[in-house]
Amino acid sequence: MKLYGKSWSRRELEARVGKIEQIAGIKRFVTTEGNEADVEQIQIRTGAGLSYYITPSKGLDISLAEFHGIPISWQSPNGDAHPAYYDAAGNGWLRTASGDLLMTCGLMQVGASGEDDGERLGLHGRIHHTPARQVTAVSNWFEDEMEMRISGEVEETSIFGGCLRLSRQIRSRLGENEIFIQDEVRNMGFQRCPHMILYHFNFGFPLLSEETAIIFKDTSVQARESENSISGYQEWQAPDANYQERVYYHHIHGEPEVQIVNKHFPLHDGETEVQVTLQWSSDTLPKLVQWKMPGAGTHVLGIEPANCHVGGRHKEREQGTLVFLEPGETVKYNLRLILK
Repeated sequence: MKLYGKSWSRRELEARVGKIEQIAGIKRFVTTEGNEADVEQIQIRTGAGLSYYITPSKGLDISLAEFHGIPISWQSPNGDAHPAYYDAAGNGWLRTASGDLLMTCGLMQVGASGEDDGERLGLHGRIHHTPARQVTAVSNWFEDEMEMRISGEVEETSIFGGCLRLSRQIRSRLGENEIFIQDEVRNMGFQRCPHMILYHFNFGFPLLSEETAIIFKDTSVQARESENSISGYQEWQAPDANYQERVYYHHIHGEPEVQIVNKHFPLHDGETEVQVTLQWSSDTLPKLVQWKMPGAGTHVLGIEPANCHVGGRHKEREQGTLVFLEPGETVKYNLRLILK
């Protein structure tokens, strides 16, 4: 493997440490204070600069992510609030949503709250506030490569309603600054079930600065609200207390990829270029939503691969774009985040 600018074998590294976790590895813990009390987290350190926290208590989503100890993700004012405080009605999701590197939205509702088929649906669905089960966290060696893998299942179910299971696997390797997310959603029930999913990646300061460029590969763009211009969707700016959030819909024309480039990232007691790249498969995630909110105190860029837009389930049904899973049907999602 490549580490610290050199190639190493497993035994060469083991000879230089008492325990490999000195360099990289997995640590599980539970937080103890305020509305974060009893929230389980799993820290992953790759040894190459990338560190991030997975939250089994909240859908196996990814909390804070750092590069050489400097954050690249955005934290909401709620922190990693325990899901017991979640209010599913209306926009109550906003009171306990963590922000962080990844919030999964779904599995049967994404976007605006409303009523669909006689059911009241809150903002962005329930899965971000649903604890995972059968969670495993292991480090395995494959010859001279070490892989860290977190896996588990999150279920959204209801008597007389839908029954969907999300099986998630998150992987990173020693010496590499990459995160692989592999999800499978299965309809466990015996009736066809609506299925909406959106991967709400959230990036923040200091990755986002006035010099940051946001590069979308092979897309065309339109503003969700007709009165908004698309001007500036690839740029960032200083915090503005009066800024009103903007949402853009990107139409994907090739293999999807978004790059966030900061040529003045504060690293190594100076500044250097850092690039964050998000890739995914458009076969099952054909939509891309961009949330731009450089407000004061809510200074965040959302890059959101999805199988839907954010008008809510009732809107998708009206437009004839609502995705359904048949009984026993599965769908797979693959995403990759790269730092360099």
